[in-house]
Amino acid sequence: MTVLRRATADDAKAIATVHRTAMRISLAFLPELHTADEDLRFFSQKFLATNEVWVAETDGVVVGYIGFDDGWINHLYLLPEHQGQGLGPQLLALALSDGRRRKLWTFQRNTRARRFYEDRGFVLLELTDGSGNEEKTPDALYEWRPA
Repeated sequence: MTVLRRATADDAKAIATVHRTAMRISLAFLPELHTADEDLRFFSQKFLATNEVWVAETDGVVVGYIGFDDGWINHLYLLPEHQGQGLGPQLLALALSDGRRRKLWTFQRNTRARRFYEDRGFVLLELTDGSGNEEKTPDALYEWRPA
């Protein structure tokens, strides 16, 4: 059974693990820029403090998460084996439920994510050469506007 719940500080390690696993498997074209310890530090000290974060938990194990603020979807990641099961749309719906416009970045090569967001009403605003992101990988800026 899967439940969605608000993340707590105790979830930082599980969130960092989901992030790292999804990055290494689903986004294997990206360079690995951080260690597992650096990821954990980021999630515990910065990400959880500056975002509203929700987790998807299956049988007591965190399998995905979303982090957002007033204007941005900053992260949405699921363990690869839990993708395509409806958890991504559920997490995204939580972030959009207040009806505010939200933007997000995704990588141009991440065609699965691009299709996912476009299918849910996000509109492409800009394509970049990646010079402005840490990975130096071409990305795409999207925006969702309430109907």
